[in-house]
Amino acid sequence: MPIAAAAHTMASRYGVSVRQARRYVEQAMATGRIQVPETSVVFTVKLPGSLAGQVRAHAREMDATISAVVARALVEFLDRDAPKGRAGR
Repeated sequence: MPIAAAAHTMASRYGVSVRQARRYVEQAMATGRIQVPETSVVFTVKLPGSLAGQVRAHAREMDATISAVVARALVEFLDRDAPKGRAGR
């Protein structure tokens, strides 16, 4: 199947943009099967300016998006504080 057709199929099936789906297709072609992440939603929070600055700086240092840094931190926090036998995700 051509890359463009696979990207369009993946975009409609998984609710991602065609551009992102093409990245997934190209990555899968290079490395084998990959897992498509869950669809993201906008979640607005207010943070103190200094904390927001620290998050931005950390994301730059890690070459990651702010969303990825915050998501990873929240997953770790929720998993740590979840009652035994129940994941925080």
